[in-house]
Amino acid sequence: MDIANHLAVIDRLCAREFPAAHGRTDAGTGGPGYLIAELQTSGDFHEDDGTEREETQAQYEADRDALGERLAQRWGPADVFSLYSVFRRGMEGEEMAEPWGTLASHVPDVHLWRAESGRWVALGVSQWDGELPFQLLAVVTDTDPP
Repeated sequence: MDIANHLAVIDRLCAREFPAAHGRTDAGTGGPGYLIAELQTSGDFHEDDGTEREETQAQYEADRDALGERLAQRWGPADVFSLYSVFRRGMEGEEMAEPWGTLASHVPDVHLWRAESGRWVALGVSQWDGELPFQLLAVVTDTDPP
């Protein structure tokens, strides 16, 4: 993991304008009020007996925590925010603001800070399905967590 590079990506996300429409960006995805950067992506687990997946998940969580320590030096300790209730509310038909609605479908929780700019900065580990890759995500948004 390249912490310096990841911090530079987060700094760029904090400084740039949000896209006018939902879609791909040079760093990942974005839309009105948010940007999501894919900081690192693992391989997939189609041929795995479960061991590699568990080790990769632990490594991605450790990478998130290490990057989070650097962000905590800037903005104080993170709030760990579970997205489970957001996921459940969305499954029950409630409209969830982005990026929280989409994140809740593949990120169980985020480590969350409020930057000096007033924007929220979150780190999360994503995995859409057991055989698909893990991703370390950085999220910058002006939408309050639900």
